[in-house]
Amino acid sequence: PSDGGGGAYGLLTLSLSLAPRVLLAWVGLGRALGRLSLTLSPVARPLGSGLVSTPRRAVVLLSGVGSIAAALLQAQHDPAYGVRVVAVGSDNPAAPGLERAREAGVATFSVEPASFADRASWDRALAAAVDAFSPDLVLCAGFMRILGPTFLGAYEGRTINTHPSLLPSFPGAHAVRDALRYGVRVTGCTVHLVDAGVDTGPVLAQAAVEVVPGDDEDGLHERIKAVERDLFVRTVGRLARDGWRVHGRVVHIG
Repeated sequence: PSDGGGGAYGLLTLSLSLAPRVLLAWVGLGRALGRLSLTLSPVARPLGSGLVSTPRRAVVLLSGVGSIAAALLQAQHDPAYGVRVVAVGSDNPAAPGLERAREAGVATFSVEPASFADRASWDRALAAAVDAFSPDLVLCAGFMRILGPTFLGAYEGRTINTHPSLLPSFPGAHAVRDALRYGVRVTGCTVHLVDAGVDTGPVLAQAAVEVVPGDDEDGLHERIKAVERDLFVRTVGRLARDGWRVHGRVVHIG
């Protein structure tokens, strides 16, 4: 993240669809952080009663278009899914995924790294913004930032990420390009728990995607994304409904 402008806490921008008592909590958070901008919209309706009586509360983090977030918002219409997205946040206030969430009546917030003095200050502010929604799960759905120790101190073990390769092969920001350059015949995507490393957390689920002759980075990535969305949504639902246990690097769901 940039070490550019902003004070110790920087600028936190929020667009909320919340009940009044939750708004009061945000006002308190604003005083604590120093600078807080709020945009209010009508109170969103909670997920209706169904087969899952108490769905897991989830905050989604994204940096761009938000196609996975949109799939999650669609999935939660099924009362049996087991997850309710209570907020969508971003490091980019102009991320199209935030507008998609607002259109769905979901609270949004943005925490820009460039508004903070250093990475640690940004990490603390992001953790505070997520804390306000009391999530059971944090879902990194195309979130292009590394989470720091303050955030992971609160949410390690229940923060989930997706990555466009079959980890541990090809970690990092250029996984699809790296797979093509290496000449693999099969790549894919991985849903995993987030730890302090870069794409090193315990694996929750994986799916393979064949590399076909003539593939370029964009075309292969689009095919991976289609598989990735489905895998992420299904895996998050299983975790919410069935629970999970971690033994070393092995995750047991159910």
